[in-house]
Amino acid sequence: MSFSRKWKRKVLTIVAASALAVGIVPGVTHAAAGSDASSTTKVTVPQGIGANVLSNADYFGGEDPSDVVTIDVVLKVQNKDQLADYINETVTPGNNKYHKFLNVSQFKAKYAPSPNQVNAVTKYFKSYGIQTTAYPDNLIVSATGTVAQLNKALNVDIQKASYKGKFFHASKKDPKVPSTLADAILCILGLSDYSGFSTNTVKPVVKNSTNTANDLHGNLSPQDFANQYDLKGLYDQGATGKGQTIGIVTLADFDTNWAYTFWKEAGLSVDQNRINEINVDGGSGTDGAEETALDVEQSGSVAPDAKINVYVAPNNDSGFVDGFAKAINDNQASSLSVSWGQSESSIDYFVDQDWETPAYAEVFNQLFMQAAAQGISTFASAGDSGAYDNARLAGYKPILPGFTAYDLTVDDPADSPYITAAGGTTLPVGTPAALGVKKERAWGWDYLQPLLQQLGYGIDSGLYFVGGGGGFSNIFATPDYQKDVSGVNTYTGITDFNVTDDSPTVNQDPKLVTGTGTGRNMPDLALNADPESGYAIYGYDADTDAVDWYGIGGTSAVAPQLNGITALINSAGGGRVGFWNPQIYRFAQQANSPFTPLNDQGTSNDNLYYTGTPGTLYNQATGLGTPDVTKLAKDFLGD
Repeated sequence: MSFSRKWKRKVLTIVAASALAVGIVPGVTHAAAGSDASSTTKVTVPQGIGANVLSNADYFGGEDPSDVVTIDVVLKVQNKDQLADYINETVTPGNNKYHKFLNVSQFKAKYAPSPNQVNAVTKYFKSYGIQTTAYPDNLIVSATGTVAQLNKALNVDIQKASYKGKFFHASKKDPKVPSTLADAILCILGLSDYSGFSTNTVKPVVKNSTNTANDLHGNLSPQDFANQYDLKGLYDQGATGKGQTIGIVTLADFDTNWAYTFWKEAGLSVDQNRINEINVDGGSGTDGAEETALDVEQSGSVAPDAKINVYVAPNNDSGFVDGFAKAINDNQASSLSVSWGQSESSIDYFVDQDWETPAYAEVFNQLFMQAAAQGISTFASAGDSGAYDNARLAGYKPILPGFTAYDLTVDDPADSPYITAAGGTTLPVGTPAALGVKKERAWGWDYLQPLLQQLGYGIDSGLYFVGGGGGFSNIFATPDYQKDVSGVNTYTGITDFNVTDDSPTVNQDPKLVTGTGTGRNMPDLALNADPESGYAIYGYDADTDAVDWYGIGGTSAVAPQLNGITALINSAGGGRVGFWNPQIYRFAQQANSPFTPLNDQGTSNDNLYYTGTPGTLYNQATGLGTPDVTKLAKDFLGD
């Protein structure tokens, strides 16, 4: 599996995970040490890699039996309903648990699998000579053994394989474990290290010149961002992120000197040792380094006195999970963001009907619940393909029979109800202003269509299905904090495209449509993300094969900006404000809301399908809208 950066433009060669859940049954026992696959009844548990990859890969011979492989045995959260209640209580003023966040040991004692369950798993693997280490939260047991040992323990056949030009190891067979263990296991990750990532950054179609007062190499500067969303009130009271640690989870390494150069040029005085890179599972290469640079530069410029922990993990299913597991179990960062993900449908579509829920999505959801219980505010980019998050898969035609690359779908892991999904807008500066954008709107490149057509770009150029992610989750139900908020589970859409098959066309006569939806609504809020009104970045530029300044955009910028904003608010209040979502939906319904809903209707305010509905507080293009950060901070801090 691979994960795409949210500022991708063109179609990516990505096929994502199929991971499937089984029911939780408490009181798990374990197989006796020394038990063998032939003497114990075994049942199948899901693995992280997608069925499409496993079914269509070319297998050519066994992996060296002595090669060493590390897998993750992901266990299930216990007392999940009580955990959900506790999270809500920690962000409800007046409740006796308000802001009484747990540490990792307390979370483990209340909501993690029991020591007996963990011991049962470790003893089973030990009987095959496989070494295990449990994460501090007891949710993940990492098991390291040879290919021969894992093949025997899990009834798999790890082989060398290739798919779409990528070479990796994988087992076409799903793993099996003793029935006495299976009830505690959510899924097993790492039997494959498939990764289909390819770099393809989003830059302006027209070279941007913002002509703003604080112009930074022709793009928006940190000062422009602060002015646009009113961070001044926090800065005026001395809130700079001092005493806070920002966490970034990423799948690509980068040169930290790029960030220090960025901050210096932007006029920010920062600690020259503020960045702490933490390699998870051996770290990663630099394919996608621009993403990491963007995340660090943007979050660090919003909160210039905050420390920054950068968790660099491999770009595969277990690596992505382990990046979060490490950051959340470290519990050093009071806020955490990620700008990588994949289409939800690429998980949901490949669901084996023997299991009800894609477990790979649930792995992230469990970790985000733990983060919320610990008071860590988490943010994820909502995607950059507008309402059509599958569009990044369109290079595979046909992907599978019945699969439509242009279905309306959202992005994972931003779809989790326990993370704040960061959507995108366009500002009326630079190119957008020249093309008729007069005020902040939902980000969708439909306003560029006339120019694209004039320049000869066809709909298959990768320049049409670009915009802020949003819509309805097919995996997660509508969370309580969204219910009864006007605009949630209803929508107005605009038919910019005819997308009845995998050969979409531009609709020359778009019409408004209305309807209802179910599931978690995305995004939760939005900030400027359009590359045409975008931000400066300093780092590697693939177009010039050099390190330089250039413009960039995407919801990749929004998640780390919200991360930095949280560090400011926490530093102003002297503690963690916790999980944002129940709080911001409550704030939005107040008479003096800190949010400006973007609820204009039509092609002047859409993410290629969803648009505003006048009079509502929420829409699936921009969520609750854009925040006035000074007012938002006062609401969080009870001022």
